[in-house]
Amino acid sequence: MNLSRRELLAAFLGAPLAAALHGCGASKSLPPLPPGELIGASDTVGHRLRTTEPTRPADAAWTRTDVCIVGGGIAGLSSAWRFAQSGFTDFQLVELEPETGGTSRSGRSAVTGYPWGAHYTPAPLPGNKALIRLLAEIGAVEGYTTDGAPVYAERMLVRDPSERIFFRGEWYEGLYLRAGASPDDLAQLAAFHADIDRWSSWRDTQGRRAFAIPTAHCSDDVALRALDKLSMAAYLDEHGWTSERLRWYVDYACRDDYGLTLDQTSAWAGLFYFVSRKKSAETDAQPLLTWPEGNGRLATHLAKSAQGRVRTGVIVRNIVPPPEDAAGETEVWCESVSGEVFGFRAKRVIYAAPQFTARFVLAPYREKPPEFLNEFRYGAWMVANLHLDRHPRGVGFETCWDNVLYESPALGYVVATHQHGQDQGPTVLTYYYPLLDDDPKLSRARLLSNGRDEWAEIALADLGRAHPEMRAEVKRLDVMRWGHAMIQPRPSFVWSGARTRAAKPCRTVHFAHSDLSGVALFEEAFHQGLRAAEEVFDALGRPPAERLA
Repeated sequence: MNLSRRELLAAFLGAPLAAALHGCGASKSLPPLPPGELIGASDTVGHRLRTTEPTRPADAAWTRTDVCIVGGGIAGLSSAWRFAQSGFTDFQLVELEPETGGTSRSGRSAVTGYPWGAHYTPAPLPGNKALIRLLAEIGAVEGYTTDGAPVYAERMLVRDPSERIFFRGEWYEGLYLRAGASPDDLAQLAAFHADIDRWSSWRDTQGRRAFAIPTAHCSDDVALRALDKLSMAAYLDEHGWTSERLRWYVDYACRDDYGLTLDQTSAWAGLFYFVSRKKSAETDAQPLLTWPEGNGRLATHLAKSAQGRVRTGVIVRNIVPPPEDAAGETEVWCESVSGEVFGFRAKRVIYAAPQFTARFVLAPYREKPPEFLNEFRYGAWMVANLHLDRHPRGVGFETCWDNVLYESPALGYVVATHQHGQDQGPTVLTYYYPLLDDDPKLSRARLLSNGRDEWAEIALADLGRAHPEMRAEVKRLDVMRWGHAMIQPRPSFVWSGARTRAAKPCRTVHFAHSDLSGVALFEEAFHQGLRAAEEVFDALGRPPAERLA
């Protein structure tokens, strides 16, 4: 972007911080940036879909398989897990990136594993049997109560203290800024929580919850569908909730799960964040399960189901199903990053990639793109991992797992070693920055306009508010740019009908991705992968003995 450091910080962190740093002369005596690099994702390779024509594999370059899974994110890996659970092994999985996992990917240093994206999962409620089964496989479920509810392993629940917030020079416990809150602030917070409790108790005539995980279990009552037409900001306005602290708290939730502001988020999605995590009005939100490497722990376990049947570094250029109502195999044209052209002939295909890519890959969509594809919009994120020889110092409440900056467009950082019980010594901090432009294309352009060094400057300056010594003490700083990180539940998307139409098979091609749920959660990608796998079982005439989706 050819910006000065001050201009860069003003553009991404706000003019006041940039002016403060410039005014105190900090920019003249800064330590050099720590070493590091730009880590994936493979945006340059992926853009071949739009810029070059696919090549049909030679006759000798084809492999036959019952099922080809396109995409090795959580949805694709979950399909593979479901197949393996049923003893079905005639499938192949191809993934663009050098490793599977999607936004649940993780890294590892000599000190600890650390996340490159999704880093926790709320402990599922008893009705989510499939996810509970998965968690039991990794040792996260230690037993069950007399009424069948799972008992989660203490070592995998977020260790206390879990959350703190930085405001005007000091850290405070929790994510709601109670320090200095007025009686009206606290009254509005209580009213908001009472509203969340009301929705937690709500049931439709079929006994369905208003908001549930996965979203397929939510009620489709007209009153709930109407919420999708409002923004979360408008919903707060309707209730007269004007408290700056409450609105920041709800805005933070929207930025955290959706990469959207209060004004950009559907009221349905905003309420979903809070209500879906509560069993009832009488209970607290479900505790969070996490690991040093975040949801990379789950992604690694799922990937074992596809062991020996995965090819990474592969871009799928063309998927050609047989004509409508005709028998035959589906051709999947592939090209490796190194240029090798090969293909699969499959009875069924699971397309576990985002919907926005389907118009470039699926032959019927390329010829006539469905209108619903235009309704899917995705947010851009930058994630940085900072390696230190010691935990950063700070004023106020002690270091937590989640550390949030009140006066920042970013979300703060999580501490990878927190679950190890290591509160001193070497650690890795994972810093999250969602780009919040109204136009997602502008967000992606802004994301990609900065290289590793520019994003390192932004991260270090932002964290320097709370930890002035940070720049001098970071030993390494790597950056991941996610151009299409997650589906955005903007107003009038979740219940528009686009998701339902997009989830319907296209001839022999079945779809599985978290974007079909409208919210980009691990649980939703997992559910969509199971649903697509069970569709394939039915299509092949071998329905599973037990339904999990």
